[in-house]
Amino acid sequence: MTTLFDPSTAGDLQLANRIVMAPLTRNRSPDAVPPELVATYYAQRASAGLLITEATAITQQGQGYADVPGLYAPAQIAGWKRVTEAVHAAGGRIVVQLWHVGRISHTDLQPGNAAPVAPSAIPAKAKTVLFRDGKAVFIETSAPRALETAEIPGIVDDYRRAAVAAIEAGFDGVEIHGANGYLIDQFLKTGSNQRTDMYGGSIENRARFLLEVTQAIVGAIGGGRTGIRLSPVTPANDAAEEDPAPLFAHVARGLAPLGLAYVHVIEGSTGGPRVLPERPFDYAALKAAYRAAGGRGAWMVNNGYDKAMAEQAVADGADLVAFGRPYIANPDLVRRLRENAPLNTPDRATFYGGGAAGYTDYPSLEDAAAA
Repeated sequence: MTTLFDPSTAGDLQLANRIVMAPLTRNRSPDAVPPELVATYYAQRASAGLLITEATAITQQGQGYADVPGLYAPAQIAGWKRVTEAVHAAGGRIVVQLWHVGRISHTDLQPGNAAPVAPSAIPAKAKTVLFRDGKAVFIETSAPRALETAEIPGIVDDYRRAAVAAIEAGFDGVEIHGANGYLIDQFLKTGSNQRTDMYGGSIENRARFLLEVTQAIVGAIGGGRTGIRLSPVTPANDAAEEDPAPLFAHVARGLAPLGLAYVHVIEGSTGGPRVLPERPFDYAALKAAYRAAGGRGAWMVNNGYDKAMAEQAVADGADLVAFGRPYIANPDLVRRLRENAPLNTPDRATFYGGGAAGYTDYPSLEDAAAA
């Protein structure tokens, strides 16, 4: 029987086990450049079958939080090269999550202090992170402006260029962030998309941007090095869709022929309840639609998994299980799960911003034994 600790594949990626480190925003890259500390952080966690980096802006326009990394300037690519080299030296595999936040931003972070962009000029009931006097503060997002139709191909190309830069930086692949109420998800969902052009209205039109981005990246670096993250029903960042089942079935069918490495699905509310009574969703049906349309990439599940749940998910046919918050405080999470060892408790006060404290100083089992 297949177990959580058995090797697996995701497209072109050969993985030592089925445990994935999910993307975790940590706000430790001043000027959008990952420092050496970030390389240490990811290398510590390289025993995961796959590391997915924190969300990484494809342009300055795509940035929505202070001190998050980018992948559009030479210094950023050089910073990420240090990270990928450290992870590979430790025997790991790592992909970068490509991110455009859309309306989940603030004018302080935008080029020329401009308004953030979005499918429609609908403000989000959400907050972002800025730093004031060296401390992270949560502040309301700024009102966005609607993208002109003529601007959208340029953003699609920004994703493509970021994917090419990722390979230059030594990443094993990329994950497209299509979840959690950010730009791609904003185009998908009716609560944020009231356009009347070819990118709004019908399911086919609202899914067009996601599929164009994915096709462009696959054309540039290959499907076997491309994954995508989806969140059909999460309310994160004011995401809302009146009828998610047919929308995401269409998305699944559109992605299936592209030969993706994996599809990464957040079940329920991101970082919250796995079941939302007011937003029911059949994840098995979504996977079935993907497989029926020819999708052969790995199926990755996410949201609140512990070891027992993860083992059951694999037994039920999931290929990979992503763990988020447990990876903050447990660099050797794979070993701890395998040995049923206790987990370190994360320090919430150090989640966003800062230095090594609460970032690279959590002890491994080996460290604890030596103390």
